[in-house]
Amino acid sequence: MKGTWLATVRGFVWVKLVGGDAERLLNAATSEKLSLWQISFAKDGSLTFGVSIPDFFRLRPLLKQCGCRTRILSRHGVPFKLARLAKRKVFAGGMLAFVFMLFILSMLVWNVKIEGDSRIPESQIMAAARAEGIFKFQWSWRMDNTSTLSQKMARRLPDAAWVGVEKKGTSLVITVVDSTKPEVKPLESPSHLVAKTDAVVTKIIAESGRPKVERNDRVRKGDILISGLLGNENNYKAVVSRGTVMGLVWHEYKIVSPMSKKIQSYTGETQTRNYWVIGNRALQISGYKGEDYGMSQVRSSMKRSQLRNWVLPFGTMKEVELEVVETEQRLTQEEAKQAGLAAARSELLAKSGDGAVIKAENILHEHTENGKVMLTVLFEVEQSIAENRPFVQTYATTPITQGE
Repeated sequence: MKGTWLATVRGFVWVKLVGGDAERLLNAATSEKLSLWQISFAKDGSLTFGVSIPDFFRLRPLLKQCGCRTRILSRHGVPFKLARLAKRKVFAGGMLAFVFMLFILSMLVWNVKIEGDSRIPESQIMAAARAEGIFKFQWSWRMDNTSTLSQKMARRLPDAAWVGVEKKGTSLVITVVDSTKPEVKPLESPSHLVAKTDAVVTKIIAESGRPKVERNDRVRKGDILISGLLGNENNYKAVVSRGTVMGLVWHEYKIVSPMSKKIQSYTGETQTRNYWVIGNRALQISGYKGEDYGMSQVRSSMKRSQLRNWVLPFGTMKEVELEVVETEQRLTQEEAKQAGLAAARSELLAKSGDGAVIKAENILHEHTENGKVMLTVLFEVEQSIAENRPFVQTYATTPITQGE
């Protein structure tokens, strides 16, 4: 019987029998159907065995008949643990209160997440969710089931093809899938493609409209590259010009590049701080005696407690602070020059738009002053030079005279 859950619930004791007639006691216990287990005799003649609490009290009359005495060696089981807890009422009450509060808090919605690549504003989705009773710190039992909530939210979001609501522990996840609608193209008025800067044309491709320039032509800002008028003066049609016009454009840059730079690196010194997390609040429990670093970086990781598939609003967070030291690195004149040119190229390509390519660069002036390299550079860039310019279409009218 030892080790079974029934013995643990009822409670049992290990008993040592001293004096008297042990064999007579065992025979009497057997006739009374008392359950004794792991019976062993010691060298001094004493008898040791295990007995459940109810059978121990039934054993007392037999002990008197056989002239035996007992000594309890150890006590085990739920009754004895409850008796010990009864002596520590504050601790037992605290445990019960903690379990009760944990149960109550697990019935609250602690977080509402929105998933899915939706064009519907998040504020609109949250407003629809709140109208259906979905919000932080809402009681779970006050909400409808997830399938009903999905249907109700879909009715409140006409631009959504499907809305899913899923409960994960103390969090609610709302997934929104947009309905597919035809693309609405804005109305466009007739327009020309004109040059947005002085350039030499290198490539021109007209998708709609009539080209007005050719390759290797030099154009000035505002010149028409692709006209939106098709036909002649008497018979013409106005269209929206579309196409690609690339040209060579020259940019002059003044570059100032320092001959030193600052580099940050780790020293290897770290400090670790641990926190208890409850909801959105954290309580530090270790790492108070760390030294203050002049420069540092902090990396943190959080672990939430789980009860099966439920994510509870409790957990731990670990913060590691790494000391950083800043050193100054000296550059040669050539290294500073190349660093400045590289930065200028990146800025120029970003400003020139997609498809821009630097064809050539010419250093017009270079000198060193106050630990800095001064450069004047002329860049030749092939880039898009066309921009759209609408025009107003005019119609000729002829006066009409009526005879008397």
